Amino acid sequence: MKAKGIILMVIFLSGLIVLFFGIRREETSRRPSATVGLDAPEVVLRDASGKAFTLAELKGSVVFVNFWASWCEPCKEEIPSIQGMYNHFRNDGQFRMLTILYKDESQTARAFLKEGNYDFPVLTDTDGRSAMSYGVTGVPETYIVDKKGILREKIIGPADWTSPQAITLIANLIKE
Repeated sequence: MKAKGIILMVIFLSGLIVLFFGIRREETSRRPSATVGLDAPEVVLRDASGKAFTLAELKGSVVFVNFWASWCEPCKEEIPSIQGMYNHFRNDGQFRMLTILYKDESQTARAFLKEGNYDFPVLTDTDGRSAMSYGVTGVPETYIVDKKGILREKIIGPADWTSPQAITLIANLIKE
């Protein structure tokens, strides 16, 4: 009788474990993710002065959205080329750059940028909702949004944003 009770308890606990992990897997698969060809997820971000930005406000501009962190070595390697792209398009009224700190301290990141003389815009995603809406899994991740608010490119990992291909991509989107 005792053995039967133990077997039933083991079966019951096994069932609970299977149920728990099945629900977790389903939640993960339903996690939002930015999809190329569809509307870019909305973001609400703040700059250093606390001013709020939304992606919807930037319609009519090509928007470069980059999630990064100062603790991330590939991000640090990518930063000079992000600054290069910013320098290339900074005076074009149809280009906007949103770099977004991901799980990083604002003060630490700003100190890193100051040390390297980088001056591109850095925004904070204090509650992590923007990263969640894009489905960010790590950094760096970059998203290029066209003037209509459609996600045109999704790049996971570092890239050379001063390459002829990257500059041409942005320039062509601006011309559309």
